[in-house]
Amino acid sequence: MNYWLMKSEPAEVSVDDALAAPAATVPWTGVRNYQARNFMRDAMRVGDGVLFYHSSCAEPGVVGIARVASTAYPDPTQFDPSSPYHDAASKREEPRWLLVDVQVLRKTRTLGLPELRADPQLQDLVVLKKGNRLSITPVEARHWQRILALLA
Repeated sequence: MNYWLMKSEPAEVSVDDALAAPAATVPWTGVRNYQARNFMRDAMRVGDGVLFYHSSCAEPGVVGIARVASTAYPDPTQFDPSSPYHDAASKREEPRWLLVDVQVLRKTRTLGLPELRADPQLQDLVVLKKGNRLSITPVEARHWQRILALLA
């Protein structure tokens, strides 16, 4: 099993929005970074653990535990001219952008950046590395376990 940290701006899709969706499952639309896309396409598997992370908000941090609920498939927003994620260069027969469905298992307290940074066991967590801006990052099993312990 793999583990992931997936960032979402709460104004786009919050953990509460995801919990309110049918089966607490949402499509992870709008990823427009090739490395993040490749994680979804090549490495994510149904059942992988996900740290649901709110970004670009007053208190960024882990706000829920989720799982990957589908294999990768074409992100329909790339074909929608009214979407902020429209990509005119992407073709239906050769879609450029993919998504996975994510199912929230439970909402947690906010485990914010200051607390993550303060924990010596999380010092090399990818999301904490200087310059990291990816919306999807892998999480090592030891980091996953530590974060779950902090949230317990």
